[in-house]
Amino acid sequence: MDWARPEAVVWRNRALMVFDRVSVPIAVCDVYGAVLLANPAMAAECGTTPGRLRGQDVLELFRPQEATQVERIAEALRLRHRSRYQVSVRWQAPGGAERYGELTADPVSDTVEETPALLVMLRVLGEREAHERRPVSMAPVETRILALLAGGATTAQAARETGLTVDGVNYHLRRLSARWGAANRTELVARAYALGVLAPGVWPPAPAASEGPE
Repeated sequence: MDWARPEAVVWRNRALMVFDRVSVPIAVCDVYGAVLLANPAMAAECGTTPGRLRGQDVLELFRPQEATQVERIAEALRLRHRSRYQVSVRWQAPGGAERYGELTADPVSDTVEETPALLVMLRVLGEREAHERRPVSMAPVETRILALLAGGATTAQAARETGLTVDGVNYHLRRLSARWGAANRTELVARAYALGVLAPGVWPPAPAASEGPE
């Protein structure tokens, strides 16, 4: 669309109005992750204004839990693949609590030949106060399963690595999901990092500490 045309300007202004009023945290970033435009909801998660987010690296504002997720996305974008990408992240909320959630990035551009921008949406899954940041009691097999999932293992692979059946792995996953209120496996892994069950900044993923059974 030619934004110099009067009708294009009208639609651009309407789009920006909607963008600013959406309650979901949203930003538009360049292909390297630098913020080009952010709505007030996204700025509020960082305790600042939309203008001050411009130029900042979205992956420094929201820290990825799994380094390989980012590497896979970067490679896919380099090859001009156009898929939806999700990254488990955590960040410091303005009040001091640590929040965790998911960043979803969708490549967008007028043509497939153009280098895409990224439409980034943040889903907040939860938070914990500073005084709550202590190890969670876990059975060793549970932390092992979570570490394997964080590393990209399938249920069958996790079963082989732990000596369980597929049904046994699924049993532990259902138990953990019910305990933490996790809707899916991505959220389960994100919560494991946020609760200190998995060690941050470690690859391959590993338990933060040796835990005994509950």
